[in-house]
Amino acid sequence: MKKLLLAFCLLMSGTAFAQSHNIIPEPVSYVSGSSGDFVIQHTLITVNDQSDELLRLADFLSKSLYFTPAPLKIIPFDEGIVNKFGNSIRLIIDKKLKLSSEGYVLDVNSNFISIQSTTAQGIFYGIQTLLQIIPFEFTNDFNDASFASGTPTNMSIPNGIKSLIVKSCSINDYPRFSYRGMHLDVCRHIFPVDQIKKFIDIMAFYKMNNFHWHLTDDQGWRLEIKKYPLLTEKGAWRKSTTIGRNEGQDSIPYGGFYTQEQAADIVAYAAERYINVIPEIEMPGHATAALAAYPEISCTGGPFDTWTLWGVNDEIFCAGKEQTFEFIEGVLDEVVTIFPSKYIHIGGDEAPKTRWNSCPDCQKKIEQEKLANAEELQSYFVQRAQKYLEKYNRQIIGWDEILEGGLAKGATVMSWRGMEGGIEAASMKHHVIMSPINPCYLDYYQGDPDTEPFAIGGYNTLEKVYSFEPVPANLKRKNQKFILGAQGNLWTEYISTSEHLEYMAYPRAIALAEVNWSQTENRNYNSFQSRLKKHYLRFDKLGINYAGNPKLKNDD
Repeated sequence: MKKLLLAFCLLMSGTAFAQSHNIIPEPVSYVSGSSGDFVIQHTLITVNDQSDELLRLADFLSKSLYFTPAPLKIIPFDEGIVNKFGNSIRLIIDKKLKLSSEGYVLDVNSNFISIQSTTAQGIFYGIQTLLQIIPFEFTNDFNDASFASGTPTNMSIPNGIKSLIVKSCSINDYPRFSYRGMHLDVCRHIFPVDQIKKFIDIMAFYKMNNFHWHLTDDQGWRLEIKKYPLLTEKGAWRKSTTIGRNEGQDSIPYGGFYTQEQAADIVAYAAERYINVIPEIEMPGHATAALAAYPEISCTGGPFDTWTLWGVNDEIFCAGKEQTFEFIEGVLDEVVTIFPSKYIHIGGDEAPKTRWNSCPDCQKKIEQEKLANAEELQSYFVQRAQKYLEKYNRQIIGWDEILEGGLAKGATVMSWRGMEGGIEAASMKHHVIMSPINPCYLDYYQGDPDTEPFAIGGYNTLEKVYSFEPVPANLKRKNQKFILGAQGNLWTEYISTSEHLEYMAYPRAIALAEVNWSQTENRNYNSFQSRLKKHYLRFDKLGINYAGNPKLKNDD
């Protein structure tokens, strides 16, 4: 997977197109140039400082242009040398530029290509755009495996091409929102490390910057915790998986988990692509897998099995036992060592109070803490997790149910049941990530259910996703700044293979990438569809099973 993104970028070329560009997400401004096109031939890559980060990005760019007889040479910027060669791609970090930290300016003329930003991250995004406007075609298909090995053996350069012409242009670009996210549930069905990295590659290419990794739930605990080995020895496995919508059982044992080393590898891989990995450790509900391993932290004492059904289970962490909080803290101690993310997602959704309402320990805790009811007990639970994470200088994100009973100070709300929770939280001056079921749940049908792969239900078309506006019209202007952005969610009850995962994700995730990045006035669905057709060429070459692909049949 190491070089998949390079192939992914290069395949952006396509052929001539009617509109001025095929860039996704749509940049803030694109102006066709009149000063002559740039030819990549005997080209130098120059950097204006010798930081490891900028040199790494220069190396990334050089390897991306592997049609050349040898990698492009990388040198510090020297006006004399550059003038002598007369042909260079310049990567320039300039702290004095009036740009946001993720913004960039890309200029192409006959003498040079320059990408300027105040940060390396901005340079990275400028490189993604450059690789989208380079016209390049392959005559042979290739697959993920050949490229992941670092040896793209079945590619050839068309017609002996030894240079590339890049059309003259000037691009000024920066994101509308700071949080541009995608979520993946690996509890209902688990996916290989290489598939996770591929998911991250595609996120990076479309300038998304937060990967929300749902790691624990009723149907499986997927992260190794060394202090509590039974979480993966027992909680990571279920005896069976439900058929359809809880219509029977397949009686096939299912499970798996990620070691801490694998998780750290994914975190590092994402960081190189400027993507933050946010782990989700569900509490206090969706805890059956954990309780199967450690029933003593439940209200009833068990025994339990990792759940084999979909839906919401009444079993929940006992909020009345200090032993429960010791367990939570022990888990979080290890989570924060693996994930440097400022945010730790603690779930907080769909936590039935059935057990708490009849549990003597929970009722005693309500009395001791002078709480009104079980809803306030959940707020107490969440606030304890928040206070514990504060010692690591971390903040919590929770689904919008964490509003019930009182919101923990400093908590960020992920609004999924609609926009209302986000409006309420933003009005309380809490940060909000908009992720409402409609249209941000990408596990919903995107076409006629009679012709689509079996899904959980609902109906979120590509156009519906693209038309989403994360800032509610009825949110007061002074509170709109608390909307950080939006996120697409992929729950995997009915998604069991990588091919099906890709089918549900793409191209809707790409539409959401443009929603998050592009300015509202620049968004146009017809334009997006036109540009997207050229991106499908890349998907075809990579064998990505996107929805609507006539060449690839999804049988899941």
